[in-house]
Amino acid sequence: MKAIILAAGVGRRLGKDGQNQPKSLLRFNGKSLLQRHLEYLRHYQIEQVAIAVGYQAESIQAEIKAMGAESWVSAVYNPHYTQGSVVSLWTLREYLAAGDDLLLMDADVLCDRPMIKKLVQTKIDNCFLLDRDFEPEEEPVKLCIKAGSLVEFRKQVAADLAYDFAGESVGFFRFDSATAKRLAMGTQDYVTHRRREEPYEEVIRDLLLETPEKFGYEDITGFPWIEIDFPEDLQRAQKDILPRLQEV
Repeated sequence: MKAIILAAGVGRRLGKDGQNQPKSLLRFNGKSLLQRHLEYLRHYQIEQVAIAVGYQAESIQAEIKAMGAESWVSAVYNPHYTQGSVVSLWTLREYLAAGDDLLLMDADVLCDRPMIKKLVQTKIDNCFLLDRDFEPEEEPVKLCIKAGSLVEFRKQVAADLAYDFAGESVGFFRFDSATAKRLAMGTQDYVTHRRREEPYEEVIRDLLLETPEKFGYEDITGFPWIEIDFPEDLQRAQKDILPRLQEV
């Protein structure tokens, strides 16, 4: 199994902490988010990682070198990193289409190592991580479940959509090789048809709605994690999340 990480964007909403460096290099107890991701993946014997980089790409490359991870981690430059995140996923299309089962991860998440274990060891070929404990506001990317099946994956859920409950997507996924290839083709379609401003989640949503029977989820409610987008997320990460993590 291999992994890809999306780390190309500029953290404008984070203020100076996101402008001074890529969010993946934010440090908690001396470790960057990227270092934590890579240590977790190495712990579970992920053999190869590709990272889509853009904003201050050289800083991320320096972090990879400082970790001594150059033999198994590659940085792939996305020159259009100011566009939608779907372009970053498209930048990694060769890895998506290579015929391997894959983990896909957002770089700006502080999380607990057992969450990665959930994805590595799940019996679900195409798996989302779902947290039921969330505030159903505009920002979270929501997963809606009806009769045990996923029926929606989006920030904005249609008012007339019928579902039993919803949870927040962590931004970590597992895909089998066939679905990874479909993702590669989907990102190509978005880029070809000038939908470059879209978030990458839209391509995954297309596949989910097309073949919902091929997807499932693991419930990680209660696990400590946070996506870091705003200054208040940094404060919560330091005070509430970091003390609960299992350090490698």
